[in-house]
Order: sequence, then C-alpha cells, then structure tokens
Amino acid sequence: MEEKKLLVPEEMYISCGAEIGTQQKTAHMKPFIAKVRNDGLYLINIEETDKRIRQAAKLLARYEPEKVMVAAVRHYARKPITKMAEICGFIAQPGRFLPGTLTNPLCGNYHEVDILLVNDPIGDKQAMAEAIKIGIPIVALCDTNNETRYVDLIIPVNNKGRKSLALTYWLLTREILKARGQIKSDEQFQYSVEDFEAEL
Repeated sequence: MEEKKLLVPEEMYISCGAEIGTQQKTAHMKPFIAKVRNDGLYLINIEETDKRIRQAAKLLARYEPEKVMVAAVRHYARKPITKMAEICGFIAQPGRFLPGTLTNPLCGNYHEVDILLVNDPIGDKQAMAEAIKIGIPIVALCDTNNETRYVDLIIPVNNKGRKSLALTYWLLTREILKARGQIKSDEQFQYSVEDFEAEL
C-alpha cells in the first residue's frame, strides 16, 4: 500500500508546532501520542492529526453550513474560527459562550445547529454541555491533556498554539471546500495560513 501523502508536508505541521502536546496525557488521548520528549512534553502523531482533519472536513461538509457552529474561548483560536466560519458559511462563537446559545430559544444569541466544532473540550465546556443536552455531534480539537468522553470526532492536535491553530483551521477550511466541490484542488484555495493566524 502506498503511503498516503499528508495534506501539507510534515515539516509544515512541525514548524507550526501542531504535534506539541502538554505534559499531561489522558487515557483517551493515549492512542494519538507518538512519543514523550526529554522535557516531559507528549508529542502527537502527525499522521493521526492529518487523518482526522480529513475525516472532520468530510463530516462537516455534509451539513448545511448555517447549521454548523464553531466555538472557541481561547484567544488564539478566535481569529481562525471566525475566518473559517466566514469562508464556509458557519456560525462562529469566538470568546465567551453565552449560556442558552444552543438550548434556550429565548436567549438573544440562540442558534439551532446540527453539529458543533469546539477548539478545546476544557475551555469550551459550556458549548459542549449544551450540545450534549440537545444531542448533536461534537467535533473537537483535542490536546494530550483532554478528556474526550463526549467527543464524537477527535482531531488530535496542539489546540493552544497560535500557529498550530491557524494551520489546523486553514486545513479544515480547505478540505471542507474540496469535499463540497467548491474548489477542485489545493491550488484553488486562495487563502494563506497567515490569513488565519491570530495577532500576537
């Protein structure tokens, strides 16, 4: 079997720090860990990251864009999720997730959605709790320290780093457009990773 080419060269994943985990690992994330560095940091298996980005993009592409919500409390994820939502037609919820957004029709920020993408199950636990309550699938970027009990599709990646987040959402966006048939090739995707990168 020939090796499947990664979505971007491995060097690019590494230069963006996509594989850098934390010093904690949960049992849930063990299958995605490649090795532990001398300084105790766990490293994520890039091939798993790549495979899961493809799977997540195919899954998200199957939903009506306006029924997909992307939530991220983390500062460095706010710009990339907003950019992704703008290009894909999703609903972005950057910053604090207002209680009732998914569960209370009387809430000013209420949205009816069919699937939720979160940046971090820890930081985005309010969004996750509401998605669980209404019974919609959850896709999540998960680092080595994440519990993934309620996550339907895990994307194992550094979900804290500025460059890693830019790359991950850039790739997801590109692959979603390809899965929808809106673009035929990577070359037709006219955005750069920098377009998704949060300012320092």
